[in-house]
Amino acid sequence: MIEEENNNISGKAPVRIAFVHPDLGIGGAERLVVDAAVGLQSLGKEVIIYTSHCDKQHCFEEIRDGTLKVEIYGDWLPSSIFGKLSILCSTVRQIYLTLVLLFKFSYYDAIFVDQLSNCIPMLLLACRTLLFYCHFPDKYLVKPGGGILKRLYRVPFDSFEAWSVRLADRIVVNSNFTASVFKKAFPKIRKPLRIIHPCVDVKAADHSSQYKISQSISSRKVLMSVNRYELKKDIALAIESFAALRDLSSDHFSDYLLVVAGGYDTRVTENRKYLELLQNLCKQKGFTYRTMKDDWDSLSVESHVNVLFLLSVPSDIRDALISTSKILLYTPENEHFGIVPLEAMLREVPVLAQSNGGPLETVSDGKTGWLRPRDPKIWGNVIHEAATNSAYDIKAMGEEGRKWVINEFSADAMASKVESEIMSGICSSTPKRYIMRCFHGTVALLTLASLVWFMFTILFFYSLSFFHGVATTTDDSVSQLSLWYGGIATILSIITVAMYARTI
Repeated sequence: MIEEENNNISGKAPVRIAFVHPDLGIGGAERLVVDAAVGLQSLGKEVIIYTSHCDKQHCFEEIRDGTLKVEIYGDWLPSSIFGKLSILCSTVRQIYLTLVLLFKFSYYDAIFVDQLSNCIPMLLLACRTLLFYCHFPDKYLVKPGGGILKRLYRVPFDSFEAWSVRLADRIVVNSNFTASVFKKAFPKIRKPLRIIHPCVDVKAADHSSQYKISQSISSRKVLMSVNRYELKKDIALAIESFAALRDLSSDHFSDYLLVVAGGYDTRVTENRKYLELLQNLCKQKGFTYRTMKDDWDSLSVESHVNVLFLLSVPSDIRDALISTSKILLYTPENEHFGIVPLEAMLREVPVLAQSNGGPLETVSDGKTGWLRPRDPKIWGNVIHEAATNSAYDIKAMGEEGRKWVINEFSADAMASKVESEIMSGICSSTPKRYIMRCFHGTVALLTLASLVWFMFTILFFYSLSFFHGVATTTDDSVSQLSLWYGGIATILSIITVAMYARTI
């Protein structure tokens, strides 16, 4: 059926799909984008990814080896200003990326947008259907604190997020948990939410043995934690649980090794600070630790080391380490979905996760792992019982986990679901809908153009007065006209957007 639709839509030419993603680094969101793009490409679609940043030394193999076509625009723009205003900078980078895409005059059958929705109104002009994949509402990703100024600062961004998301032709979320949060965040959006779980490459597990883990690691009982070095990932829980384990198995504690692996970007202040916090926590608990960020060919650890920190470890080495581990400790609270538990279960490794969020949909308590509240003592007790094989059949749990992942979370299954959503969106387009899409896109462009003109007028004409002593503030009719035009156009555009947003 889908193949017939493809032929009806574009004849012999393949369906053209563009992905728009802000920062193509290493993380769960990036993994999903790459998997979806590769899957659609394998189904005969022509795929391209637009992004504001992509470091070939800090990305997935499918990008590094050229499997996917990636174009980068706007990396010269700042991602933050003195560690602050990150959402403002991200918005500017995304708008610049969007404008470049528009001025390339390329028209796509579908555009896949995720994370930042501010580009949606304008991108409606460049495609037949637009799918927005919500990993989690951005308004709920904001770090607490900052007081009233921060809340006021967030108002325009949160309002524009609510407006722009509802303009997407189709909205997809990564889990039932995220769907419930989405409805709470955007109660006025009545469009149906489709759920497409992220996937894992079931074939990759068969190749993880190509990298040989050194005897200094494989001979020990490895406990694995895989997460980005961010505060919300709560990696500290793994270290605290490791300390609780020491109280239960003091005689044989030297047999254990906690390996913490995850994405680490030196550009990100939080990554650097959180790693330092974790290292200090190890010192407080009396653990000896080692940190590695390169020289992966000689990955080994001394017998007295308790905790091994690996920064942006290559995926093949990470997967080999997961295969070697006894248990995977998945620490985030209320995680939107969580791809790491699937990767562990695929390699027949049981998962210990918090009893909330996405893991409720992926980890079966007592069958493929354990779901427990955030209590280091409880976690330490589970690890002790599981690692000593006194209460659980680890092998049977691992086998059950692998079957579960292969049946429910394969890359082929996810690619087919994404393709189905895209093709349904293309086939449901109508002339009336096309006119409305053009209206939304035009309003967005006019609003942006008015704001830019207004700011340019202020900066240009008043800078003449400030730097060169040219009187343009009151006597120059051109400057006055420009200011009036920019101000009125901006106000009218914002009012138009606000009024129309209430009707959709």
